[in-house]
Amino acid sequence: MVLLEFSMSPLGKGESVGKYVSRSLDIIDKSGVDYRLNPMGTVLEGEWDDVMDVVRQCYERMSKDCNRVSCTIKIDYRKGHKGRLSGKTASVEKRLKRRLKT
Repeated sequence: MVLLEFSMSPLGKGESVGKYVSRSLDIIDKSGVDYRLNPMGTVLEGEWDDVMDVVRQCYERMSKDCNRVSCTIKIDYRKGHKGRLSGKTASVEKRLKRRLKT
């Protein structure tokens, strides 16, 4: 399974790009891939092809009306492990014996 964190935004569209980012979140939410939104990006969990397909769809949608798109991607693959989207946080909370802001 893969954890993939990415942030994608258009360049040259002003300071507020929520209009464009929200279209990506619509694609992500409808994809069926497990995800978590955070203030700086989105983390997807799934098989390599599935998560990369979601990123591709977001790029294709954004590039339709944006002449320049910036994207950062970070990938963590771990064979045979599922549920890391919540499990990694739970592991740290268990060690600290308290809940953290997520």
